[in-house]
Amino acid sequence: MEISSMRQSFPELAMDYDRTAELKAFDKTKAGVKGLTDAGLKHIPKIFVRPPEELAEELNCPRSNLRVPVIDLAGIDIADRRKETVEEVKVAAEKWGFFQVVNHEIPLKVMDGMIHGLRLFNEGDQEVKKELYTRDRRRKVRFNCNHDLYKSQTANWRDTLTISMLASDSFDPEILPVSCRETTTEYARHVMKLGDALFDLLSEALGLKPDHLRAMECAKGCTLVCHYYPPCPEPELTLGASTHSDPSFLTVLLQDQIGALQVIHEDQWVDVEPIPGGLVVNIADLLQILSNDKFKSIQHRVVAKRAGPRISVACFFSGHLTVPPKPYGPIKELLSEESPPVYREITLDEYVGRFFAGGLEEKNKLDCFKTRKVADASF
Repeated sequence: MEISSMRQSFPELAMDYDRTAELKAFDKTKAGVKGLTDAGLKHIPKIFVRPPEELAEELNCPRSNLRVPVIDLAGIDIADRRKETVEEVKVAAEKWGFFQVVNHEIPLKVMDGMIHGLRLFNEGDQEVKKELYTRDRRRKVRFNCNHDLYKSQTANWRDTLTISMLASDSFDPEILPVSCRETTTEYARHVMKLGDALFDLLSEALGLKPDHLRAMECAKGCTLVCHYYPPCPEPELTLGASTHSDPSFLTVLLQDQIGALQVIHEDQWVDVEPIPGGLVVNIADLLQILSNDKFKSIQHRVVAKRAGPRISVACFFSGHLTVPPKPYGPIKELLSEESPPVYREITLDEYVGRFFAGGLEEKNKLDCFKTRKVADASF
């Protein structure tokens, strides 16, 4: 179905509404949200509209003027400065789960190039995007709109290019879109180096040797999830990304200067304001498990905006799938009688399967991995 004819396929009346049919009609176009905005829609399709009770709750949701911690990585090879930085990382990881880093040694031109390449891809030849459009997670390079389109309660206002196994020796850059091939390869090389440095700091923040988390291969797997958020005609009715936590050990986010990312802190939404040259870092679910809840994987979201497009690149450090599967659980050096394990050991396959079994907005995904003793105590 073409976008122009699809405009009429989103009925206004609830009694005429078949959500599954509308999802399939939208997905079949392979044009994503960008296709809707190109068609000049003045109202968003119903599949993107949040439930009335959620919209009503939003009116009473408090906002905060607090700011996510900003950590300067300059001079971390100097003993005294490194000690200060480790303490800053520890406080941010425990209390916020989020922080921004500056002076991280990724050149601004590399970051700008990555954003520009993604703009070229999303605003370029539609046929190129259609060739990559798939929901098959086995594909190393895939384009789609909402990985959980058929499982979520509400679709999100974004399109996504996902590049998996980027750190693998078997990854062939030639499978990347020409419009962003060079910029993506260059950015990935730099961000993986930064990931190693961050895992070292986080290891020390847990009181471990600097290479502890890297030795566990937390930094070995790397996936770039590249989001394109077109301008939204009714941003108050939808979200760019539903409230969620991340399915990895650590996330490093490159965002443009439009902003829209929000994080929950002290039961309030805090805007993660873009910093020129800065990168956002957040603790993800698997690192919360390894740290035995010392570090927090915090819920966050992306609001929709009339301004745009907003472009962001999330680098998920998600570990490396092995045969046989490698178990991950709370780090033994962090356990004691006073701090027994909160979680049982799990494999990456088990965690990933659980994450993709539901919609992005599904809460408390980690609860099912808690030890029986902890789970029983919660009732």
